[in-house]
Amino acid sequence: MMPLDARSLNTTPLEQSLQSLFGFNEFREGQKQTIEQLLAGHSSLAVFPTGSGKSLCYQFTATQLPNLTLVISPLIALMHDQLAFLTSKGIPAACLDSSQSKDESQAVMSGVQSGAIKILMISVERFKNERFRRFIKRVPISMLVVDEAHCISEWGHNFRPDYLKLPSYQQELAIPLVLLLTATATRRVQRDMAQKFAIYPEHIVQTGFYRHNLDIDLIPVQSHQKLNALKNILNEAQGASIVYVTQQKTAEEVARALQADGYSAVAYHAGLNSDIRSAIQANFMSGKTRIIIATIAFGMGIDKSDIRLVIHFDLPKSIENYSQEIGRAGRDDQPSRCVLLANLEGLSTLENFVYGDTPEPQDINNLLRSIAKDTLEGEWETQLYGLSNLTNIRSLPLKTLLVQLELLDAITPKYSFYADVKIKWEGDRIAFSNQIPAEWQAAYQAILKGIQYKKIWGSPDFDKLFNEAGLSRGDVLQILEFAADHNVLTLESKGLTEVYQVHTEHFHHQTLASQLHQYVDEKQNAEIERIATMIRFFQLNRCLNHNLARYFGDQNAPEHCGHCSVCRGKTLAFTQPTDTNDDLENWANLAEYVQLFSQHVVSKSPTTQITAVLITRFLTGLTQPIFTKVKARQLSGFGVYEERSYVSVQEAVSQFLAHR
Repeated sequence: MMPLDARSLNTTPLEQSLQSLFGFNEFREGQKQTIEQLLAGHSSLAVFPTGSGKSLCYQFTATQLPNLTLVISPLIALMHDQLAFLTSKGIPAACLDSSQSKDESQAVMSGVQSGAIKILMISVERFKNERFRRFIKRVPISMLVVDEAHCISEWGHNFRPDYLKLPSYQQELAIPLVLLLTATATRRVQRDMAQKFAIYPEHIVQTGFYRHNLDIDLIPVQSHQKLNALKNILNEAQGASIVYVTQQKTAEEVARALQADGYSAVAYHAGLNSDIRSAIQANFMSGKTRIIIATIAFGMGIDKSDIRLVIHFDLPKSIENYSQEIGRAGRDDQPSRCVLLANLEGLSTLENFVYGDTPEPQDINNLLRSIAKDTLEGEWETQLYGLSNLTNIRSLPLKTLLVQLELLDAITPKYSFYADVKIKWEGDRIAFSNQIPAEWQAAYQAILKGIQYKKIWGSPDFDKLFNEAGLSRGDVLQILEFAADHNVLTLESKGLTEVYQVHTEHFHHQTLASQLHQYVDEKQNAEIERIATMIRFFQLNRCLNHNLARYFGDQNAPEHCGHCSVCRGKTLAFTQPTDTNDDLENWANLAEYVQLFSQHVVSKSPTTQITAVLITRFLTGLTQPIFTKVKARQLSGFGVYEERSYVSVQEAVSQFLAHR
């Protein structure tokens, strides 16, 4: 790749610019190397531990580049924290997110178009917005930044199928430079990410994972003693603390128990509305609240440097999650404690989440049949919510399967649109024609005649406008958006519809069904193995800090850190939880639950196939689209065995079905 035009860059030494722009005297490890690579025109991957300044790599570079820097970020909270920092430094940055009003997002787009805004943050889902795609294609972009970039890799944790589209968006928008940022990527995940964006191995910058100030303590605790152990640890520590739990109900229960004993503690999870979550976060950041009891929904983008204590009340999801979560402690370099209250009681819950996401063979068949049946002239239109209900595949695995079908050359995404477009006039539509550019005049007059009204709201008849005036959907929307920008009308759209080209020559049902089934099987096994690897890691008899660093490819951590429980001579040995009463006759009320569930589903949805897997998911409380449709949660038996291992419940169900 050619170096960027040096004349358009700030030629003062990097350290001077760092001081004048950000007020920092020197770069942290890895930052300068990454920035120099980018300014020389080399796309880069930066793998730095949580809290070690990854964001500065793009923030600084963006100020030196001629055009817009586009940042993909997975969470609104993350964007808002980074925006507050950039604004405090006088760097013009903005975000587009779902919490904004029409006027706010319009102001951002105007600022981007005029060049007044240097950094724009969006979620990856924003690319599905027709209006945004049309807008961003007209904007020159210098650099694409992908935060939490491990989401790109199917072998990483928190894989998000939409992230796999980013390389094609980069090509479509002709963005010359890419920066991938992550704190948690194994060597395999790093290679996978770099390959997708043609980043050379020499442009992967990885700093050490070892944190000299983090004390890792694994304490074996029986379930009934956990709460007392938690209070003792909180009493020993001073300062801000995060307690991680697996489920929302645990967060609420633990927070209530601590509040009753006078602790400054609040629960935080995805079940709370965004205003409440923002207030909780603000109180924690300002020090009004000392302790947050949180699911993993909390923490991304929490840039609080003085967190003294991170406690895992339940098992984390993986080594990657564990590393990310303890990495939020002690970012000010002061001694901080990371405690795991260790037992295997929650192991089944972690594994059950994985089993609940895996589509069954007949669900995959339903998906392929649906595509074949609804394809017209080589095109297939679908809305994700409806497709999820039709196939009984949860939203995330469904998106993953569609991406896999793309990779198998069976389908290609063409475009997406909102099925339901409505307008309401706010001003004089006739007088507004004077403000319409001359080349759009005829089209505007055609649109005025091609809108069908129900009371005050109207909908454009896209077919009629195409057949009678030759106007494409994009032409019509571009003119309506122009009018909306001038406040002459309000434009509303919903019902996101994805349009795919179906390659019938590659669409062989049996072959694809077999490939997809093998893929979801491998994915399930890999996720279960990821959990098993974590359990083995916690039971190692060698330095935990050293092994954590090695897991992420850092060979330079000391072999004996001196500040982990293993170095203090305490190796953890989990006691196996007893999955009691595994004999069929001891599964109280199983027959009753199965019969009630089966009869209910057949009466509400006669075409649904009742399998051992479906029954097991019902009994272990794993939500499926069909359960929402038939209101299965209201039945006695839903989630009654959620504490038990999925495998043992499925065995009992299969045994029962075989004997009845």
